[in-house]
Amino acid sequence: MIRNIVKIDSEKCTGCGACAEACAEGAIQMIGGKAVLVSDAYCDGLGACLPACPADAISIEKREAVPFEEPPSAKKPEPVPMATPAIPLAGCSGSGPRRIRHDDSAQTGDVSGQLSQWPVQLRLVPASAPYLEDCDLLLASDCSAFACGNFHERFIKGRIVLIGCPKLDPAESWKKLADIVAQHRIRSITVTRMDVPCCSGLANAAVSAVEKSGKDIPVRVFTVYPDGKVTGN
Repeated sequence: MIRNIVKIDSEKCTGCGACAEACAEGAIQMIGGKAVLVSDAYCDGLGACLPACPADAISIEKREAVPFEEPPSAKKPEPVPMATPAIPLAGCSGSGPRRIRHDDSAQTGDVSGQLSQWPVQLRLVPASAPYLEDCDLLLASDCSAFACGNFHERFIKGRIVLIGCPKLDPAESWKKLADIVAQHRIRSITVTRMDVPCCSGLANAAVSAVEKSGKDIPVRVFTVYPDGKVTGN
C-alpha cells in the first residue's frame, strides 16, 4: 500500500538521537552513530520525529510500505465513535484571531482565566497574527494544562499561548512555528511538555525555530507529570 513513511538523510544526520527518543513506536533506532528507520510497520507516518531533529535530516515521503502496525508496548484504547462528523479545521467559524480582555469585576464566582488571545491551537493561529509581536510565548503540549492544576496562573498569565502535539500535528505546524519566530519580535519562549518521549519534540521544535531565526531568544522548558508535578528551569 502507498502511505506516508519517515525518510532519514544519513548525510545530514548528526547522530544526536533526538528522533529516536521522540519515536514512541521504536521505528527509529541509532545504529553506527546514525538514525535509521528499522521498521516500516512501526512508522505511523505522522512525523513526531520531525520537530525533534535539529539538523532537518528527516522528511515524510509517500511510498510503498506495509500497513502500520502499532507495537505491543504502545497499544492504545480503541477510539469512541463520534456521534456527529468532525468539523473541518478550515471551517471553524470561531477560529478568527482576537485578543481577550478580562473584567475581573464581572466575575460571578468562577476563577478568572488568564488566556489573552484566541485561537491557541498552533494549526489555527495565523503566523501574521498581530498579538504575536513583542510577546512572551508559551508553547504548550496539548495535555500539559490538564495535568497542572495552576497552569493558568503559573504559565499562561502574561504570555501568548500556542498548543500542539509533536505526535499528532503535521510537519506544517512546526514550519509555522519557525515562521512565527522569524517574523515577530519574541521576547522569550516557555515550553511545557509532558513526561513522555514523543513530547521532547516540542522543546526541540522551539530551539530549532530560534536557531533558524538567528535571534537570541531565551527558551525555558518545563516537564509536567500526570500527577501534577512540574520540573524545569
